[in-house]
Amino acid sequence: MSTRGIFVPVVAPTGSGKDTLIAYAKSLYPDIVLSISCTTRAPREGEVHGVDYYFLSREEFENRISSGDLLEWAEYGGNYYGTPRSEIEQAIAEGKLIMGDIEVQGVRLIRERLPEEAFSTIYIDAGSWEVLSARALARAPMSEEELLKRKSRYEDEASYKAEATYVVHNPDGHLEVAKEEMKQVVERLLARISS
Repeated sequence: MSTRGIFVPVVAPTGSGKDTLIAYAKSLYPDIVLSISCTTRAPREGEVHGVDYYFLSREEFENRISSGDLLEWAEYGGNYYGTPRSEIEQAIAEGKLIMGDIEVQGVRLIRERLPEEAFSTIYIDAGSWEVLSARALARAPMSEEELLKRKSRYEDEASYKAEATYVVHNPDGHLEVAKEEMKQVVERLLARISS
């Protein structure tokens, strides 16, 4: 595979502003390709097949696993989630910057499967568990069990910070600072592609 583009998974705990920052980068640079994951979960209200996710049956998803058409996949909450290989490889070959919201274990698998020059990561550092859990609880109430699950995921995601190529800081109440950092990171990545 010719490697001119770069796939950039964005790793961050829930409540870190990850979706906002990815959307901001896309608004500044419309040529960024957003990675669309496959899932077996049912669409939520307002979600569109091929825009938010590729919604697949378990059989369709398992066929993609068997055929090797997923860079990574995992089962979470009784549903499969995965990253389509062909779309990522095509965008890389076309010299595109591809961004996606990928779980930590998936990012580690993808790093092993793509050429080093075609892969970078961004970690969104939005502070401590205490800050993020307060943010999450302010958005929606959740059970103690759900909170403990999220804390475990937070610890896993926070451990990735040291492995990330770039870190964008999004401390509570300073979204403009995070947007500026995200813009600078994307500009560096685009410069790598065009050089």
